[in-house]
This record gives sequence, C-alpha cells and structure tokens, in this order.
Amino acid sequence: MDLIEGGGEGLAATIAAADSVVPVGARTHWEVGNPGAPGVEIEAPAGITRYEPEDLTITLGAGTSFAALDAALAAHGQECALDPRDRAATIGGVVACGLSGIRRLRHGPLRDHVLEVRFVTAEGRLVKGGGQTVKNVTGYDLPRLLVGSFGTLGVLVQLTLRCRPRSECALWFRADDGRALYRASSLLWDGNTTSVLLEGVEADVDAQSGDLQPDDAPALPGGEHRGRVSVAPGALAAVGRALDRVPGARWCAELGVGTVHVAGDDPSVLAGARAVAHEHGGWLLRESGGGDLDGFGCELPNAELMRRVKSTFDPTGKLAPGRLPL
Repeated sequence: MDLIEGGGEGLAATIAAADSVVPVGARTHWEVGNPGAPGVEIEAPAGITRYEPEDLTITLGAGTSFAALDAALAAHGQECALDPRDRAATIGGVVACGLSGIRRLRHGPLRDHVLEVRFVTAEGRLVKGGGQTVKNVTGYDLPRLLVGSFGTLGVLVQLTLRCRPRSECALWFRADDGRALYRASSLLWDGNTTSVLLEGVEADVDAQSGDLQPDDAPALPGGEHRGRVSVAPGALAAVGRALDRVPGARWCAELGVGTVHVAGDDPSVLAGARAVAHEHGGWLLRESGGGDLDGFGCELPNAELMRRVKSTFDPTGKLAPGRLPL
C-alpha cells in the first residue's frame, strides 16, 4: 500500500473533515444492497488519464462512465468486459458494488479486471494499491478488497483496468434442449431455453454453433423490483423450479456461475426469491425496489472478517455508513 504523491488533495481534505461521507457516481447502482445514511456526497474525477493499447491496460478516473470507457477501447479494437446493465454507470460505482456482468463465465468476475486502485481513506490519505501492469504480484491485494466494498473502506478516485481484444464476432444462439456444453461467453437459462453467447473470429463461432438456432440477444428480467440470487452452480435447476412457484417472479440463471437474476412488479417477488435462496444455501442481494426488504437479508458468511477490516480502514464508521450490514 503506497501513499500517492500529488493530485486529489482537495477531495482528500473534504473527506478528512467530514463526519459522514457518501461516494456518489451516476446513481445507477444507488439501490443495490442497503440504503446509505446521509452525508457529504463525494464525486470522483472522470476522464481517461493513461491508455496503453499494446499493454492492454487503461487508467481512468473513477467517475468515468462505462460508455466513455467502452468507446475509447472500441477505437482500438479492445474492450473491458464489465457489462453493467446501464452504460451510464461510472466505473467507480460498478467496482464498488461488485456486480459482475453476464459474460463472467468466459471473462471472469469483475475483480479480475481491476489491476490498480487509488482511493482516499477516512483519514484523508491518498493511497494506491496494485499496479499498472498485469504481472503485478507484490503487496496486499487492495484492488480485490475494494471490489464490492460499497465505498465503506475508501473512496475510489482512479482505477487501472485490464483490457482484452474485442471479439471479431459475437452472436447469440438458442438451445431448446437445455444443452450447455459450449465454449460460451454466457449461458442464460430461463427454465426452458438456454441462450448461448459465442465470441471469437467468425469461423470459430460458426464451428462452435453447430446446429444451434440463431437468436436475438436476450434481455435480463426487468421490473421495478430486482435482485440477484447467489447459489452453488449445481443448485440452479432446483432454484429455478422453486422460483417458478413464486407468484409474479421472472428469472434467468447464469449457468456455470451460480447467479440467478430475479425481477417482478411487486416487492413480494423479492421476498419470495430470498426465501428460495436461503432454502438452497444461498442468498439474495437486492438490486432495486423490494419495498422494506433488507438489502442483504442475512448475516454474510465473512461478516466478522469484514467488520475487522472495516474497523482498520474506517474506525469511526464515516465512509458510506449503512451500505453494508456490518
């Protein structure tokens, strides 16, 4: 963990002087998890500060939108597979909430894309963790620690992300018989049909698709009330059958990953989906809506460890109070 020299002093001073700090991005993830308590709202700087296409790395302000990041990378035939639901989401917000995109099966979880973080601590220190190279292996892995921390450990200011070549061809197919044995980037299953995303050069996609039927890109279930169920991948079939019995529930599972996207028009849908998740050894994270439903709904498995880490980074509890069940 290294102290950053120069830059961000004004933001750091504001955080140091505040009694309660609320990191704010584009508010596209504002309802994810628990609602935060009021405080001084902090917005991170935006803009790309360093891009090395040959090294497949890009450094940018945490307030940069995913749309701006994707456009800059596309100009060089590259991408960063974060895949947020809303392209207006800021990179800092996406990383802070830790929600991986639907291509996780191939490209890995969100934390695998983050090489370096620069953040402000509760004391107002500017700190760097990680490095701007893919083969950085020294020191504590602060980038992964900050992923999914909801701003409770530090306010993200700048990130360096791992990029990858953008596929020449990316097509969706339908497998009505439920097959999932493909080198796919994503396998989305709604209980009846498996939607298969294949990426690569056109010849490889043609060879892999075989007799699969081409299909339009599927949409994740929509609704005012949304959540993510996380269970063991082997439990997805049982979870899907149980969700079918929840009135008004719409769902879609990521095969091979263990994530089930659930949505409905009434908050009771998320309450029912949470009960299903608990029955199958998992849990549900609220993404939006849910009425009075708690954001997490249960004591997290690593809660005691999280409390110790939180007390070390933020002993007075001033950063994003209430966002995590600590």
